[in-house]
Amino acid sequence: MVRAPSCEKEGLNRSQWMPEEDKILMDYIKKHGHGNWRALPKQAGLLRCGKSCRLRWVNYPRPVIKRGNFTKEEEDTIIQLHQSLGNR
Repeated sequence: MVRAPSCEKEGLNRSQWMPEEDKILMDYIKKHGHGNWRALPKQAGLLRCGKSCRLRWVNYPRPVIKRGNFTKEEEDTIIQLHQSLGNR
C-alpha cells in the first residue's frame, strides 16, 4: 500500500510563521480541534503542510506551554527530583 504525500509541495509557504498564521492556527484548533493534521491546513486556510502546522502547534502557540524562567518552587522541585532520580 502506497501512502499519499503529506501535502502538495508547490504553493506552500516555507518561510517563517507570521503572527497572522499563528492566530489562524490557534483559532481553528480552538474551534475544531486538531484531529487530522494532514487536512488541517487546507480546512483552516493556511498555505502550510500538516507537519509544519503540527510542529508549530506543539512547539509554540499551544496555550499550555509556559514561557519564561522557572519559579523558585519549580527550580527546587527539579533539583530535588534530580537528586533522587539522577539523569533519567
